[in-house]
Amino acid sequence: MDVQNLIENSADRETHRGKIIVVKYGGNALADGENGAASFAADIAALIQSGIKPVVVHGGGPQIDAALKTEKIASEFVRGLRVTTAAAMAVIEKVLYGDVNSEIVEALIQAGVKAKGISGKDDKLIEVEKLQSPDVDYGFVGEIKMINTDVLRQLLETGVTPVIAPVGAGPDADSFNINADTAAGAIAGALSAHRFFLLTNVAGVLDGNKRLISELSADQARAMIADGTIAGGMIPKVETCLHALSAGAGAAVILDGRTAHSVLQELFTSTGCGTLLRQ
Repeated sequence: MDVQNLIENSADRETHRGKIIVVKYGGNALADGENGAASFAADIAALIQSGIKPVVVHGGGPQIDAALKTEKIASEFVRGLRVTTAAAMAVIEKVLYGDVNSEIVEALIQAGVKAKGISGKDDKLIEVEKLQSPDVDYGFVGEIKMINTDVLRQLLETGVTPVIAPVGAGPDADSFNINADTAAGAIAGALSAHRFFLLTNVAGVLDGNKRLISELSADQARAMIADGTIAGGMIPKVETCLHALSAGAGAAVILDGRTAHSVLQELFTSTGCGTLLRQ
């Protein structure tokens, strides 16, 4: 695909110029190696060249799993959340901020992007409280209370792309683990982002006949959850998008991060790529 030609000939190019978008980039995509990171970085560079201001939030599940296994720390998940002991949190923070974040920032710099890696703890970017549950002690898992958007806006105003590791700052300056999708959606909402892109490993939301749905309203999405059309692991992804919309994001898109230039296709083609959700 000729990316430059795609953008220059897009009827929507001016619609997106100057706008903030938030992209959640998963650890599974990084597991593809340098080519995966390099391709993603090239797309972010293309967005910046077209006048868009991207913010990147990343996960790191496979990398965390491997590091915990090396340290002989067992992984336990309850309702999709990783129970996080103090020992596990130390490993998670090192992997997310020390390893994964650095790898993404380096790929972006190599693509000509001015990027800065930050943790959600930096300047209390993501303030959290310990997640409370009546029947499970999740340990150092945080529930987001506030996003300090000033930190991000200052970077964006100077042409710097923030790359955010989903580690939250607790009341006593402790580090807390946060689901990366949840963190990205909260940041998109707090920034009133033009678009929130949730990159995953499926094409988007499918209908009852397993066909891709190109666009959904929030009410339609809720109805599909209620009737079971949206099920399993897609439910929390859609709910994350709905939370982002209700908090101020203009639109949210669930799309396949394995598809080359998926974000660019969604923004700059009439057919799009993935499922776009609006209020």
